[in-house]
Amino acid sequence: MIKNIVFDMGNVLVRYDSMRTSRQFAEDETELNLVNTSVFVSPEWIFLDMGVMSEEEALKKMQARLPQGHAREAARLCLEHWHEYCMWEIPGMRELVTELKEKGYGIYLCSNASLRMLSCYRQVIPAIELFDGVLFSAEVKCLKPQKEIYMHFYRRFNLKPEECFFIDDLPGNIEGARQTGMDGYCFADGDVERLKARLLSFV
Repeated sequence: MIKNIVFDMGNVLVRYDSMRTSRQFAEDETELNLVNTSVFVSPEWIFLDMGVMSEEEALKKMQARLPQGHAREAARLCLEHWHEYCMWEIPGMRELVTELKEKGYGIYLCSNASLRMLSCYRQVIPAIELFDGVLFSAEVKCLKPQKEIYMHFYRRFNLKPEECFFIDDLPGNIEGARQTGMDGYCFADGDVERLKARLLSFV
């Protein structure tokens, strides 16, 4: 019996687009692409999500790949302010979370994200006041779809995997959850009504 609904964050509860941040600080299209790649499409970004690298160290490596001058300053500004620009609420998700909570489900978040999110997630995630627990990958130094992050999640909130249902936009993350006993739904199409129908089928 499903008792808990577990959400991913990016492209599930909120849209995520790093280019929206890079456009705030880059001077032209060439610099925009260079900066966006160096900051957001980088090993350092993954290490930040894993919680194994400081932002200071990450920035040094990101800037080292860029030409001297404005591009490096743009990278600094992107890393400092990314959370202010690149996430926005997906229409319908606030209402869905509210309806699930009213039906008595536990509501949780399990997402790959850096420690930065601990300081700002309440301003980003819709209906966050209804969530019973939040876990970011950097807190436990592992990433979805690694088995370890799901096991950390169950232990932290004292949950049984077979009583949880996971929504993520990446098939690999759903498969990783299933290997630990938690079934799930891939939200790759972004269709909130289809997701709602699937979740309400548990009732």
